[in-house]
Amino acid sequence: MKRTGTRFRTRLAQDNYDAIIIGSGIGGLTTAALLSKLGKRVCVLEQHYTAGGYTHSYEREGYEWDVGVHYIGEVHKPWSVIRRVFDVISDGNLHWAPMDDHYDRIVLGEQVIDYVAGREQFKAEMKRHFPGEAAAIDRYVELLSEVSARVPKFFAGQAMPRTLGLLYAKLRRWWMPDYCFKSTREVLEGLTRNEQLIGALTAQWGDYGLPPSESSFLMHAMVAKHYITGGNYPVGGAVSMAETIIPVIEAAGGQVFTYAGVDKILIENGRAVGVRLQKDGVELRAPQIVSCAGLVPTYTRLVPREAAESAGLLTNLKQVELSAATLCLYAGFKGSASELGLPKTNYWVYPSADHDGNVQAFESRQSETMPLIYISFPSAKDPSWDARYPHKATVEIVAATLPEWFAQWKGSTWGKRGEDYEAFKAKLTEQLLETLYRFQPQLREHLDFCELGTPLSTEWFQWNEQGEIYGIEHTVQRFDQHWIHSQTPIKGLYLTGADTVTAGVGGALMAGVLTASCMLGWRGYKVGQLLKEWRGKTTSETPASTEPA
Repeated sequence: MKRTGTRFRTRLAQDNYDAIIIGSGIGGLTTAALLSKLGKRVCVLEQHYTAGGYTHSYEREGYEWDVGVHYIGEVHKPWSVIRRVFDVISDGNLHWAPMDDHYDRIVLGEQVIDYVAGREQFKAEMKRHFPGEAAAIDRYVELLSEVSARVPKFFAGQAMPRTLGLLYAKLRRWWMPDYCFKSTREVLEGLTRNEQLIGALTAQWGDYGLPPSESSFLMHAMVAKHYITGGNYPVGGAVSMAETIIPVIEAAGGQVFTYAGVDKILIENGRAVGVRLQKDGVELRAPQIVSCAGLVPTYTRLVPREAAESAGLLTNLKQVELSAATLCLYAGFKGSASELGLPKTNYWVYPSADHDGNVQAFESRQSETMPLIYISFPSAKDPSWDARYPHKATVEIVAATLPEWFAQWKGSTWGKRGEDYEAFKAKLTEQLLETLYRFQPQLREHLDFCELGTPLSTEWFQWNEQGEIYGIEHTVQRFDQHWIHSQTPIKGLYLTGADTVTAGVGGALMAGVLTASCMLGWRGYKVGQLLKEWRGKTTSETPASTEPA
């Protein structure tokens, strides 16, 4: 069993932490590691049996799967901000391997289009499929770079004290381009009327959970720019993230505990002063408390209701919606990735290029066809896999679903949901496997094990509301919510993770940076110093050390 962190025991806990962080997702671990680098003693509390949040791995029947890390962009560039953050919080011990140059394969009905690493290569491939749309494609790629250049300014308020940060957020519309406050479809329709091209350019919408008419172009552009120079995978699998970050926290006298679910945040005289654990009511105290459990769970479940109402935490929640829920099939096959001919390329499979129409038909029950099926081959991406699991291979298939499909079993215990639930899962499993075999038919004879995770599984292990995988939805309205900030209205209580910046490992990672800066007050500049000082340090280079042209 892949486990990171230390199982909580009362006798192991200290009474002099500088900060307590609830949840060990990458946002929480990043905040903890940066504070640790600056001399703080931090306690991270994780309710799961292993640390890492959506970056953890699990083993079953001699196979290993990652539950949320499928590929990361820009870490192959040693000078990139995301690479520098990872290097700092892991002491340079986290390494990366490149995927295939055609890192994403897009299937739009009968049309197949590859996303090829490198801006010019990406544009050339798109122009090959859409020769009459060269100007629109060029302008689209320019827009991605323009948005990327403005993203640090867009989220800079998260590192400021709350009052100043909220004012900053309110004034953003005065100096940010209007496309930062439009939907993806609105912006792209300003470039082209070719619906097939729009469908091709937005084919990574599963990375943030909303089709073009519903998603913020800001969110879309961040994701598209993040991957345009290629995809990478952590050597050793996703678990290597927590494995390399936790020692940094422990070296400063901190701890990362598992089986340490938090019942409530302790509020005294309007200030967060500690937490009470679910187990035996144990209380731990620190002058600063950080929640990486998500905006909605924190405000509705962790903060006592009276304190939440008094601070006005619940008033604004109606302005945000929870993100998409998914199915995830974890499959194991006899034979190595090379023996089975598996690629390092992700597949995005859609009924057609009309993502909005496909989602609407699915949600309204007019169509049973899943509007998105994503296929990933982790054992092919990880160069260390064969040494750890010889002659074995894994595949992960993620698909859109609806939480109401599983409503009758909500609140039931994992692993004990009955025959009807298992029969329903078997039906969905068969559907997903047939999609896989459509593209990798050689795998049909080699299937050894498979297990389907549903929104109920996600809710059980990740402690969310309805199996949502991206926190709150990334709509235009969501990015105009000035009240969402790293520092909450309750003194001493902070937020980190995807809900304060954006979805995905990169977004949650940067949230960790901004939260750590905010917590340090006027000393927040020291976080920036840490990142700048790392520049130029020598680390072991991975094969993905150069950027495609």
